Amino acid sequence: MEVTDIMYDLAERLKSLRDEKKETEQRVKDLTAAIDDVERQLVSIMTDTETQNFTRAGTMFSLTTKTRASAAVDRKDELYAALKSEGYGDLVYETVNANSLSAFVNEQITENNETLPEWLDGLVNVYEQTKVSVRKSTHK
Repeated sequence: MEVTDIMYDLAERLKSLRDEKKETEQRVKDLTAAIDDVERQLVSIMTDTETQNFTRAGTMFSLTTKTRASAAVDRKDELYAALKSEGYGDLVYETVNANSLSAFVNEQITENNETLPEWLDGLVNVYEQTKVSVRKSTHK
């Protein structure tokens, strides 16, 4: 088998795997929505009939209640500050989006004569990653 044949086979396999991944991700989203809908209906019926639990086909189904919380819209910064001031700062995690950080570092390198600025040295790991871009061709 020639190198170009291997390359074309690998390219087709890569495209196929990416397509399969995309379809699978959509299937997971659809299944999650279906699970949420059925669970909502089951919770409603069990609550209405005051059924705490039951067993069906060797599986026990029981109602559980958990208290959940999320930050109020547009008040995350205030929440984080309050948690820190009350001694619960260990609940707060600062993060930086990996793609945003990469774009920022690339920009800094470009503006600093193709070298990493000294103030970032040792704070970030910079490496090259070669990937294969796959998109529909405009040629037929």
